[in-house]
Amino acid sequence: MKRMILFAVIIFSVSMFSYGTKLTGEGKTYTALGDYRVEAIDEPIALKGENCKAYVIRYENTPMEVTVIVCREKTGQKYLVLSDRLSVQYVNNSRYFGVELLDKAFGKEGYTTDNSGLNRQEYFHQKILGPGQIREADATRMIAAFFPALLNNMIAVKK
Repeated sequence: MKRMILFAVIIFSVSMFSYGTKLTGEGKTYTALGDYRVEAIDEPIALKGENCKAYVIRYENTPMEVTVIVCREKTGQKYLVLSDRLSVQYVNNSRYFGVELLDKAFGKEGYTTDNSGLNRQEYFHQKILGPGQIREADATRMIAAFFPALLNNMIAVKK
């Protein structure tokens, strides 16, 4: 009986730990920022009068955190990628998945793209990353992997 109780407690502990984690993806960026971790944020973020799902991306070699806000629209999704160094949006529609400068509509919310932090050559390489209508989990992992290349003068610092 003691074994059964101990086994039940262990299973309960493991399941609670698994349930409490928010990790949705991890992988390599092949940049100076190192590996990434994508974590879901529990509370939705209000943007343009709607509650939007959000994620945080953390990189191995920098204290910089990147917030990704998923906005659903009639034609697909827009992923606002916000950091202290650069803000852009990735578009996922029926035709393609790729990067764009932030829409003027988000400027009313206080979000704009500062071109001084943008690697323009890489920006044009990422205009179309692939076909559209990819899953949200795959889109956030692609953003986490490709976004560091958009940064001018990447500075990696071991934490």
